[in-house]
Amino acid sequence: MSLQENVMTAMKAAMKEKNTTALTALRAIKSAILLLQTESSDRGEVTKEEELKLLQKLVKQRKDSAAIYTEQGRADLANPELDEVEVISQFLPEEKSTEEIEIVVKSVIANLGATGMQDMGRVMGAVSAQLAGAADGKTVATIVKSCLS
Repeated sequence: MSLQENVMTAMKAAMKEKNTTALTALRAIKSAILLLQTESSDRGEVTKEEELKLLQKLVKQRKDSAAIYTEQGRADLANPELDEVEVISQFLPEEKSTEEIEIVVKSVIANLGATGMQDMGRVMGAVSAQLAGAADGKTVATIVKSCLS
């Protein structure tokens, strides 16, 4: 099943359960998918990679919002954002652990022959391609920096 079909199925279930938080998050996913399809209509269908990037973007937006609300002492606004993150995350692949990410980073560094921070862009690109959707970019960047320095 495609992502859009999975989201629609989850929306129906959320409507039956009267789960407004899940419904809000699922509607956001559906809206973003429709926008992506409209943008890509001239070049064909939306790829799995584009769908993963879209979901990661939605999760990141909500995490950033929750962090800002938490800084301002607004837990009442941060908690719904974090709840939406959980709903959206169910459509993403399983997150890799820090140790697993580090193994991938070290193998990419060895394959590319990277020697220092000047190679960070190349390493990040290769690691991001391998981990597509299975790791947070900020975590990957931190591990790459520590391995290259």
